[in-house]
Amino acid sequence: MGVLPEAYLHSLIGGVLIGLSATGLLLFNGKIAGISGIVGGLLTPLAARDRGWRIGFVGGLLVGGAVMAARAPELVAITVERSPAAVVVAGLLVGFGTRLGSGCTSGHGVCGISRGSKRSIAATLTFMAVAGIVTYVVNHVLGGRI
Repeated sequence: MGVLPEAYLHSLIGGVLIGLSATGLLLFNGKIAGISGIVGGLLTPLAARDRGWRIGFVGGLLVGGAVMAARAPELVAITVERSPAAVVVAGLLVGFGTRLGSGCTSGHGVCGISRGSKRSIAATLTFMAVAGIVTYVVNHVLGGRI
C-alpha cells in the first residue's frame, strides 16, 4: 500500500482537526460545534460568558482560513461557475434549510452522528439527498445555466 496523495493527506488532517475541535468544545465547554448555531448565537442577545467562546470559535475559523490562504493559497482556491444571483439565492436557501433543520452539517453531520443522534442522522441524510438532487437538476436538467 502506497503513501496517500497530498490532497488526501490535507483532507485527513483537516478532518482530524475538525473532530478534535468538536470533541474539545463538547468536553470542555459542554457545547455542540454547530457553526450555524454558534454564529446565530452571536447575532442574538446573550450573556457575556456565552459570547466569548463563540467569538473565539468563529475567530479561530477566520484566522485559520486566513493563515491557510496566506501560506498555501492553492489549497483554498475556489472558482464559482454560477452567476452572483445564483450564489445569493443558494446562500439564502442554505440558511433557510439550516433554520428548518435546526442546524447544519457541522452540528448534525459531525457532532450529532458521532453521538448517535437519530434526529441528526435523519437531518444529515436529508441534507445530502437534497444536495444531490439539486446538483443533478441544476447541472443536467437546467444545463448548468443558473
